[in-house]
Amino acid sequence: MHPDSPISATLVAWGNAWLAGHVGLDEAVDRLERVAGPQVVSSEVTEVPLRGFLADLRVEGISALRLSLPAAGDPLGLTGPPPFTMAAVDAGQAATAVFPGRCLGLVPSPDRRGSSYSGIRWTVMEADATPPDVPGLADAEHALTTAMRSATDALLTVEGPGTGQPSIRTADDGLAPGYPARAHRVAALTARLASVLRVADERGLTSGQVSVRNQALRDLDRAVRRARVAAHNAIVEAHHTRDAQARP
Repeated sequence: MHPDSPISATLVAWGNAWLAGHVGLDEAVDRLERVAGPQVVSSEVTEVPLRGFLADLRVEGISALRLSLPAAGDPLGLTGPPPFTMAAVDAGQAATAVFPGRCLGLVPSPDRRGSSYSGIRWTVMEADATPPDVPGLADAEHALTTAMRSATDALLTVEGPGTGQPSIRTADDGLAPGYPARAHRVAALTARLASVLRVADERGLTSGQVSVRNQALRDLDRAVRRARVAAHNAIVEAHHTRDAQARP
């Protein structure tokens, strides 16, 4: 799985674009398979290809997909029940399929069979229908900008071997057609900052310097995860806003 685009984020982005009519189902699933190989969905009794599973969800009335990027002590995007929350935290990611009055959780894991087959297995779990407490796109962008400035100020005070400025490469924002421009901008920034978080190291630092760096990186990681969730949920947020404005 590409580190800048967890497979759950890809499923949410392209699944929501499909649900909104911006891409077809085949295009959405082809994108997922290009990112991480063949995809299957398993429950306690069945295993089906992702393409067929999504088509069935459409018939059952799915309205949206939501992204969760939790970490230990920070169940971002999750409201339970405990089995789904624990599985999602262990995986570091999950998607939630939203229906009227209920939700289903989808937790990915590597699916390797023999020497040549490598893909993704999605495990279906019951998910709480309570909406999660996640930031909107504007709030997430503001918090990300603030965290980025604070982290930069903190890290500039830490010197030691290997602490040169890390390169921030251009990264695919991971979103699909139909997302608002602001979501693309925020998602692209989170992808670039995620690369900085991965290359940051602690070699040659004193314990005090390590503490300063770790706190700065923890704060930045939290803001990056929230901004990524907000960006991937933005197409649903924009759709709900248009619907509300259209009502008399």
